[in-house]
Amino acid sequence: MNKTVNLTLNSKYIKKYQNGYPLLEKESVINWNLVKEEGTIVNLFDTQKNFIAKGYYGKQNKGYGWVLSFRQHESIDELFFSSKIKNAIEYRRDFFKDKTTTAFRLFNGEGDGVGGLTIDYFDGFYMITWYSLGIYRFRDEILKALQSQVKYRGIYQKKRFDTKGQYLSDTSDFICGEEAPTPLIIKENGVNFAIYLDDGAMVGVFLDQREVRKTIRNRYAKGKSVLNTFSYTGAFSVFASLGGATKTTSVDLAKRSLTKTKEQFTINNIDIEAQDILVQDVFNYFKYAIRKEISFDM
Repeated sequence: MNKTVNLTLNSKYIKKYQNGYPLLEKESVINWNLVKEEGTIVNLFDTQKNFIAKGYYGKQNKGYGWVLSFRQHESIDELFFSSKIKNAIEYRRDFFKDKTTTAFRLFNGEGDGVGGLTIDYFDGFYMITWYSLGIYRFRDEILKALQSQVKYRGIYQKKRFDTKGQYLSDTSDFICGEEAPTPLIIKENGVNFAIYLDDGAMVGVFLDQREVRKTIRNRYAKGKSVLNTFSYTGAFSVFASLGGATKTTSVDLAKRSLTKTKEQFTINNIDIEAQDILVQDVFNYFKYAIRKEISFDM
């Protein structure tokens, strides 16, 4: 069970938290020295001992933790997390019905009431990402809460809580259920993506750019030459090509971006030979394009 510590808020931050501000900052608390371990539940009081909020201590690049509740006696347990996940599912219920999109963010951190935690959905598989050791201390409660609210094929996790917020590699990111095929083919607005749930820090697509990719395809790409820098697996290039772009140029320094981008083009029946995929430093490419007077419409 996580330890609970009472802390005192800096007076100039009290109104901020009373208004619902979720991030616990270093400067907002007078006596952080009382907290020794990440995952500690903290009750926040003003200098007159009036309760303001309850949260947890978990360092990440954004701050020192997150507010979880404005009810002093609310327990931060499996039932608490189950309620938060249930609400997130209800809010996104229509996403599950959309057969043209089978991957999306189900639980979006502080926006759904638990900062430092995201849960992504990939065609029956779920990916939990932990952004601090503090939230990871609630791993068992959150995992049980998720299992109680969804039917799942399998559950995976990514740990991003080293000192720089980078990915912590385990032997496997698989937690339970069945293991996903490699690749797992998902859809986003009717477009195929090859996803790898257990192949390092990233899975193959950034889900938060869904509407941007759709807009490029539907409104801007037709008849245009498109430059996609820091292209990763070429997702923007795929959407641009399917939207009628005359040509796409994808540039990324990572060597694996070449094979990954080719794979995304191939599973969408796009002619690879009609596209440029360059493994190169983006800023060096800018200099090259200037010298050769190469320009793009997008």
